[in-house]
Amino acid sequence: MIDNNHVIPQTKIRVENFNLFYGKFQALDKITIDIPSNQITAIIGPSGCGKSTFIRSFNRMNELIPSVRTEGKIILDSKDIFEIDPVELRKQVGMVFQRPNPFPKTIFENIAFGPRAHGIRDHRILEEIVEKSLRQAALWDEVKDTLNKSGLALSGGQQQRLCIARALAVEPEVILMDEPASALDPIATLKIEELIEQLKEKYTIVIVTHNMQQAARASDFTLFFNMAESRAGYLVESGKTTDIFTNPKNELTEQYISGRFG
Repeated sequence: MIDNNHVIPQTKIRVENFNLFYGKFQALDKITIDIPSNQITAIIGPSGCGKSTFIRSFNRMNELIPSVRTEGKIILDSKDIFEIDPVELRKQVGMVFQRPNPFPKTIFENIAFGPRAHGIRDHRILEEIVEKSLRQAALWDEVKDTLNKSGLALSGGQQQRLCIARALAVEPEVILMDEPASALDPIATLKIEELIEQLKEKYTIVIVTHNMQQAARASDFTLFFNMAESRAGYLVESGKTTDIFTNPKNELTEQYISGRFG
């Protein structure tokens, strides 16, 4: 579709009237939003407003907590994610966490782990996957001669790119990133942001960040979450990042991005 000579991105994930509870406590309240395909969507908002809980819903990681209960729908392409086998879903929707978490294995084995878990045994194919994933994560040139070195021996920024490569190795469609640069120095942070920009050509990226500058410079769309008096997280406003940061419609959004919130 064309709108004012701009291509309107297709929807990759559709969230419809989604509620999430931890036991009796409601963490997310009536979230309805479309996540665009092959774009970077940033989620901002104060601590405790449900940002991480929200993106962990996309690959059903919250279900690992026994007390979690959900209502509503999350549609990936045309499929309800709650009707997809969780193992298959997590192959389609990969996740990168706040702190780099390489396995205590070699660089090669970190990347090969996922493909092996999905049945790939041919070493030649695994070698191709490892190289391709590390190239996509902009790490290949730095580690190609030390693939048998422990992933834990890499720098923090390299470890996070290794974790991104590990997520890419199973060929997901969506990559979730929960504050992926918060534990990194400014140079490593910029490398991660540049990498994310390149990855959106092939993947849909959803990133949680507390860094307003990062959201403004590294995303195409922004969702602003806040907490209701009941403490349930809800969506205040969403839109193109340039609009959210230059002309927000909601006063709460304006207060938050200008640092006058709370």
